[in-house]
Amino acid sequence: MASTTDVAAPGGPDLKARWGWIVALGVIFLIGGVIALTSVVAATVASIFVVGVMMVLSGVAEIVHGFQMRSWGRFFLWIVIGALYVAAGVIAFADPLLASAVFTLMLGIGLIAAGIFRGILAVRLREEAGWGWVLLSAVITVAVGLIIVAGWPATSLVTLGIFLGVDLIFAGVGWIAAGLALRNA
Repeated sequence: MASTTDVAAPGGPDLKARWGWIVALGVIFLIGGVIALTSVVAATVASIFVVGVMMVLSGVAEIVHGFQMRSWGRFFLWIVIGALYVAAGVIAFADPLLASAVFTLMLGIGLIAAGIFRGILAVRLREEAGWGWVLLSAVITVAVGLIIVAGWPATSLVTLGIFLGVDLIFAGVGWIAAGLALRNA
C-alpha cells in the first residue's frame, strides 16, 4: 500500500518535484511581460503577427474541410469561410498597424458590451453576497473600454501590447507563486 507522500498529483507527474521548472516558467513569462511593456508597439505588432498566423492556419483548415464536403452548398460555405480567414490573416501580415487598429476598436467595443452585461448581472444579483464586486468589475471593464474607444485609433499602437505585457506579468507571477507553493507544500 502506498503512502500519501508516494501519490502523484492528479492529472500528471508529481508537480511538487517539478516546482523549480514551474518557477522558471513563471520567470520567463515575467521577463516576457516586462519586455512587452518596454516596447508596446513591437508587442502589438507581434500580437497581430500571431493572430495572422492563426487566421491563415484556420482558413486553410476550413478550406481543406470544405473539399471533404459532399454537397455543393456546404462545400461553398466552408471554402468562403476559409478564404475569409486566410484573407484576414494576409491583411494582418501586410498591414499590422491597420489590423491592430481594427482589433483594438473591436476590443474596446467588446469590453464596453461585456461591462454593461456584467453590470446588469450585478444588479440582478444585488440580494446576493459579493454583488458589489461584480458591479465594480463591470464599471472598470466599461471604463477601460471607453478609454480605448475614446483614444482610438491612436490607442491601437499600444493597447494590444500593453494587454499582452500585463497578461504575461500576471501569468508569470501566478506560475512563480504556484511553484513556490508546491516547494513549500
